[in-house]
Amino acid sequence: MTKRTRIRIKEKQDRLFQMRIAGLAFRNGHVLVHRATHETFWTFPGGRAEMGETSQETLVREMREELDVEAKVGPLLWIVENFFHYEGRDWHELGFYYQMDIPESFPFHRDNIVHRVVDGKSELEFKWALAEKAALKALDIPPYFIADEIEDLPGSPRHIVWHDGDLDE
Repeated sequence: MTKRTRIRIKEKQDRLFQMRIAGLAFRNGHVLVHRATHETFWTFPGGRAEMGETSQETLVREMREELDVEAKVGPLLWIVENFFHYEGRDWHELGFYYQMDIPESFPFHRDNIVHRVVDGKSELEFKWALAEKAALKALDIPPYFIADEIEDLPGSPRHIVWHDGDLDE
């Protein structure tokens, strides 16, 4: 087995950089979201890229590891330079957000958690959220601009520079 090297740079103890790839899977007017059970916020499924793999390969690998499915990567929606504060650290994240398809065999339920998996030291839970602005804002899903665009996805990739606190309430 080859050694895995996730793309992550730590500068001092309080500043980090990572490259994260995420996918938006849609079904029955819902989008798949997940969170670590110890956290209050949700995110779109994905993970950190590894050296030597493309962003599409990262997304396929992460869906195999977390959902045990073969995802089909669709169009790139957003490239995000994301700056945020989390767990006492300042993060600079380069994010690629793709539309993706996952097999119909993956469970769907409008209200309940549909999948759980242990990922490293965290337990992840997955559910389908209504793919509407108000529903995503209520769930607290960073980066927050996605809630504003969920009902009208971009027709070509958009580059976004996002800083925590950029909310236009």
